Amino acid sequence: MHSSTDKDIHDVWGYKYEFTDLHWTEEQQKPLRYSYDTLGEDVLARVKDLQMKKAAENGEAAGKGAPRKTDLYDSLKSIALSKEDPVVTKFWENVHTVPDWVDWDQIKRGQDVFYRYGEASMTGLAFSSLLGGMAAARIVETLARTGGFAPRVARNRMLETTQFVLQVTNSLESVQPGGDGHVSAIRVRLLHAMVRNKILAMAKERPDYYDVEEFGTPINDIDSIGTISTFSAQLVWIALPAQGIYMREQEIEDYIALWRLVAYYMGTPTDPLRTPASTKAIMESILEADLKPSNSSKVLAANIIQALADKAPTYPSADYLRAQARWLNGSKLADALEIPKSTYLSVTLVMVQCLVISTTSYIQRAIPMLDKWKVEYMRKRLFYVLMEGKHGMKGKKTKYELQYVPGFNTVTEQGEVARGLSIGKAGSRDTRNLIILGVLIVILGCTMYFWYKVAMMAQLSSGSRGWEAHATMKLD
Repeated sequence: MHSSTDKDIHDVWGYKYEFTDLHWTEEQQKPLRYSYDTLGEDVLARVKDLQMKKAAENGEAAGKGAPRKTDLYDSLKSIALSKEDPVVTKFWENVHTVPDWVDWDQIKRGQDVFYRYGEASMTGLAFSSLLGGMAAARIVETLARTGGFAPRVARNRMLETTQFVLQVTNSLESVQPGGDGHVSAIRVRLLHAMVRNKILAMAKERPDYYDVEEFGTPINDIDSIGTISTFSAQLVWIALPAQGIYMREQEIEDYIALWRLVAYYMGTPTDPLRTPASTKAIMESILEADLKPSNSSKVLAANIIQALADKAPTYPSADYLRAQARWLNGSKLADALEIPKSTYLSVTLVMVQCLVISTTSYIQRAIPMLDKWKVEYMRKRLFYVLMEGKHGMKGKKTKYELQYVPGFNTVTEQGEVARGLSIGKAGSRDTRNLIILGVLIVILGCTMYFWYKVAMMAQLSSGSRGWEAHATMKLD
């Protein structure tokens, strides 16, 4: 589609952008569907081989004792530091070498950006990045085969993803070599290699299980770039603006730089993320090429809503969550994912939430002292509630092991979701936003009444002065 100014305007499910030299066509992206992190895969194979050799030497393979479960990352570290295998050692040195383009002050500022817009960031990641991302049918084919978004485990799977985000944004030390975020990035990199190996091995055994030609190599380079894009670019240019929040240019540069570093640790190509402009362009290119919802897309999107509906700590209703999903993704994409329309009340409550969050965000970031307090408060609060609290992971942090194992009989089915609002339920987001709506209506009503009375008094005063002037003239 072209505008009157002859700009090449593309429309992706209601999101419009101008196609430029920085953008990639689907044909340009195709080679990256079959390339992937070969170094990570090679290292995984070598570490597992050495694990088996050591187990045999210890008599475990000969039945002389129960096999001990060895942590893959610990084995990787031990082998690398002992220099038993040159490839493993090279890999270790590579992920512990900081690229020249990294500015730690900028990385720290990028971490702060996430918490500056804390609630809006979490909402955006859940409903735009994750749920909206389920419209990418090729990627969903891998997710559906692991069963990680089945109704009974989807919430835990989402908490694991949240753990990763909170770890890489928690502190500068956390994302530096040896920190929790850095270690988790390497663990996820090895996990991706394990999932890829498993699916490809099964596809070789039974070709109809997974079509590599159609879907690409599982967890390939373009999919990995797309995943980083959902955490970074999609939040900046889609999810936050949908909630009325627009980052400043410096914030955008800092936040993109943070996720470029995370991409480096994970073996994802970083060149597309070199500038905000290139990052935005690759996000838009991938959205246009990949957002083609399938039946599996609809199932996984529905399961995300089920996993969050009426759950602590905020107890949002399914109707409210659907309203959020439709608000952040737009009606066209939401309809394609078969997300039902919500009640007008739920839509209004979502609008109230966006209004309150955007207004308070702009006020808070304009006052340095308040901004600093908000960033630190959200950093501690989110980590406690989601990682340590009784409604989160209860302090049991995941090590990103192969929990959701692909299998020939693994099928992700759609769960049932209750209908109706959670009004009246203590602590529910529906109730909170309804109260806020009520307060706003009362304030608006009082304000209108106040100005009405002022106008009436002014009119009476004007009339009184006019009468007095008229009486004076008569006396004269």
